[in-house]
Amino acid sequence: MRRGWFVTAGAFLVLFAGTIYLSSKLPLLDALGPGPGFFPLILALLGAVLAVAMIVQLVREPEAPTGAPDPAAEAFMPDGGAMFRMIGIVVLLAAAFAVLDPLGYRLTALFFITLMLLVLGVRNYLAIGLVALALSFGVFHSFYYWLKVPLPIGEFGL
Repeated sequence: MRRGWFVTAGAFLVLFAGTIYLSSKLPLLDALGPGPGFFPLILALLGAVLAVAMIVQLVREPEAPTGAPDPAAEAFMPDGGAMFRMIGIVVLLAAAFAVLDPLGYRLTALFFITLMLLVLGVRNYLAIGLVALALSFGVFHSFYYWLKVPLPIGEFGL
């Protein structure tokens, strides 16, 4: 199991190093403030530091004796409820991706947030409705009208 953590930390370190390299080619500042390379560079630096910290932690951790059962290996596969939530999230993301252009941002976000909260186990239907309405229409209004970010309108004009 320890080898898997090393491989994961190394893969993240390589990913973040590549992101640092690519984002350093972009301008860090422009006339309005942070440029297109600023936030990817900061996030990649933070991720690289965390990956290195993970590697240091793994190196300093004593190895388990050979033949001893690893408690982390026993709980590797999630239980049925967690597996349902993980598959549900992936299916909902794929469905939202597929219907974003035809339905538009507001309707897609409304359905996505409603179903996502149900998949995650929220059962207060009033709260689900209020959160879904506020996030879908509120985020659209904020981005589309205030920040001037073009979002898909959809065939229904919503």
